[in-house]
Amino acid sequence: MAKLKTGDIANDPRARQLLRTLVSRHVRDGGPVGSQTLAKHSGLDVSPATIRNILASMEDAGLLSAPHSSAGRIPTAQGYRLFVDSLLQIKPLASVELERLRHELPSGAGTQALLGNTSELLSAMTHFVGMVSVPKREVFVFRQIEFVALDPQRVLAILVFADNEVQNRVVHVRRVFDPSELEQAANYLNSHFAGQPLAHIRARLLAELRHARSEMEQLLASSVELAEQAFAPGKDDSSFDGVVVAGQTRLMGLQDLADLDRLRALFEAFAEKRELLQLLERTAKAPGMRVFIGDETGLAPLEGMSLVSAPYGADGQVLGVLGVIGPSRMAYERVIPVVEATAAVLGAAFYAGS
Repeated sequence: MAKLKTGDIANDPRARQLLRTLVSRHVRDGGPVGSQTLAKHSGLDVSPATIRNILASMEDAGLLSAPHSSAGRIPTAQGYRLFVDSLLQIKPLASVELERLRHELPSGAGTQALLGNTSELLSAMTHFVGMVSVPKREVFVFRQIEFVALDPQRVLAILVFADNEVQNRVVHVRRVFDPSELEQAANYLNSHFAGQPLAHIRARLLAELRHARSEMEQLLASSVELAEQAFAPGKDDSSFDGVVVAGQTRLMGLQDLADLDRLRALFEAFAEKRELLQLLERTAKAPGMRVFIGDETGLAPLEGMSLVSAPYGADGQVLGVLGVIGPSRMAYERVIPVVEATAAVLGAAFYAGS
């Protein structure tokens, strides 16, 4: 039998079935898979010699590798990619697990509680590392503000957002504001801007100030001076980092990560978080599920790892991204529906609470 060409493998029914079976057996058992095992479990009526020939073609195409001198083979990152893109059979998440997600991620729970529960649930349900990026305050609508004088040069702005989160921001002022001025400014901002995102509020305030006249001018000027810093971007006082991570220690028991140097590099990446956040933000630019395998992540510590991610949002707006990191030898048919359902439930919780 002539060996299959690279371009023919994805379209050859026998090669597809053998790759599907090989990946499933390798994910389950962890070791190389031989032709005898494939002959027994693939359901194909072909000889072990024919199977070995097809496996050799797939190895030549970069889909498989032989880690030892034995006849067994394991999938490469390219092999996993073909499996995920063309051969994976996904079933919806079981109703009992979906109900668990809804119970653990209820609307009105508050952003910090929702994000913490989300990362923990992703880890618990997949036995890998769960991650969720923290939405920027810019995307949440403003509900209410109050001002309290701290000293002649500082005013405390207390902001309440639609997701029930409260932030305290210190505003540095150029003059002394008496309590009545602070109350008037707060009343003006609450009556005119409640229900709008912060970026819209800043733009409107500046536009209105340019057109302000007579008795409203002083009030608007005071409101702008206070709101300019209170509504400024990038001044989130939350103790949460840009990404919430849970379940890192689960990686320590995996045979794929027995090397201590690899584990150390992974844990450093999880602790530092900046590169992880950049990776998640890359996935937010594309709709739907994303699966990054091995080098596709662009992060050296994630060599031999995979990220399954999905954006979550509310009211048609993407708030952030969540995902699971684990070895490339993962049960994708299990992890993908967990990530997909979690993103939908988290987005619904934010939407219902807004």
